[in-house]
Amino acid sequence: MFKSLFSKFLTAFILIITICLSMLLIIVYGIVNNYAADVKMDSARQVATAVRDYLQEDFSQKDLQEEAAREEIGWMLRLAATSTDQMVIILTDADGVPVVTESNFEMDIPSDFKVPDNVLSMLRNGTEITNAAYFQVLLRENQLAYAVPIMQEGQMKAAVLVTSPSDRWTGLLNVMSHTIVMACLWIMLAALIAVYFISERVSAPLKEMRRAAKDFAKGDFDRRVVVQGSDEVAELGIAFNQMAQSLENLEKTRNSFMANVSHDLRSPMTTIAGFIDAIRDGVIPPEKQDHYLEIVSGEVHRLSRLVSDLLDVTRIQAGERKFMMKPFDVCEMGRQILISLEQQIDAKGLRVEFVCDEDSMMALADYDAIYQTFYNICDNAVKFSCDGGIFRVSIGRLTDKNQKNKLQVSIYNQGQGISEDDLPLVFERFYKGDKSRGLDRRGTGLGLYICKTIITAHGEEIWATSIEGKDCQFSFTLTEQVL
Repeated sequence: MFKSLFSKFLTAFILIITICLSMLLIIVYGIVNNYAADVKMDSARQVATAVRDYLQEDFSQKDLQEEAAREEIGWMLRLAATSTDQMVIILTDADGVPVVTESNFEMDIPSDFKVPDNVLSMLRNGTEITNAAYFQVLLRENQLAYAVPIMQEGQMKAAVLVTSPSDRWTGLLNVMSHTIVMACLWIMLAALIAVYFISERVSAPLKEMRRAAKDFAKGDFDRRVVVQGSDEVAELGIAFNQMAQSLENLEKTRNSFMANVSHDLRSPMTTIAGFIDAIRDGVIPPEKQDHYLEIVSGEVHRLSRLVSDLLDVTRIQAGERKFMMKPFDVCEMGRQILISLEQQIDAKGLRVEFVCDEDSMMALADYDAIYQTFYNICDNAVKFSCDGGIFRVSIGRLTDKNQKNKLQVSIYNQGQGISEDDLPLVFERFYKGDKSRGLDRRGTGLGLYICKTIITAHGEEIWATSIEGKDCQFSFTLTEQVL
């Protein structure tokens, strides 16, 4: 994993740096090249214009064929050339033939050089030439040149040509490119070190999680990962530990469930087998057989409920249970459930309160599934109520503006309640709060899990509140059928 992360990070860093380097070189080359051309051309223009202005004042008094005049002009051109870097100044006659040539560096100019006729034509019209392609003075590429005519009485008497090679700027570009490349190499080295530590920082907790996951596969649910920092990896570590805690709780609950189910299966089966064998062997007299057969029938029904709950869980987990949504009167459903629980309610002497906002309130849901949920919660409430306590069923509309067209069904009872530690677990699979099995001999720990699954499948909410040793209330919401 580490090598994979490291190689991916390193490849990404190198690719980004390479792209940035290429773009930087292109930009720098363009900027420097354009700047150099502008500087060279401006320098050539200034020199050519200065020489032209100096010679133009008394050019008619000078004879370009006289040696002294050429020497004087050559001295002046030489002085102008030394003020710039790598520049050639050529003074031509009216026919474009070089008369005086000065340069501050060694440069070979062809002996037969002559200003082309098309250039002479433009110069004779007083046009200044700024295109080096017209001249080819140095017979080399990347030349910069500027030519101006010396005019007298509307006629060209001579021309001043200033040209300069761009080799020096090419060298500067090479130096700059070399500098940028070296800087990028150092950046790549720093990136390599940074990527190493970053990938190590990311991969170390991931490798620890991988080892912890392997331990989970071996059944060690006590393993946790160390969380450092507050970034996404730390959040993943926190989520991993939460998952591990859930797995550990689930494993403990599963073990408890297996023990309870084993007991629930073994006890009625032992009772059934014992009484049937006793009846067959004649140990139980005929006049008492009906009594014991009734006990056997109760144990059979107990086994049936356990199997039914297990089948419900299996169908829910497999997604095979389908819900048929149709409107029904939830208030009438509550009344029917209270009537069906009348015997248990009277046995405990409970004070029943039935509260509805209206006599009839229509809900849109699966009737059988909601009946199962409603009945199961009411049955639990009666079972765990204290003798003579209050047992209340409330049905009303939610007043929260964010919960439009919602009904809330609440079942309240006074009794032993649920401890603060157990309250978050009441809807978990296999959970059974009465671990002593003193009050809930018939329960399997699957009823509330099935209720929550049904309500969640309807897109609704279910929750519980309780004060241990005092009371408890379960509530769930339903969508109201608006007529």
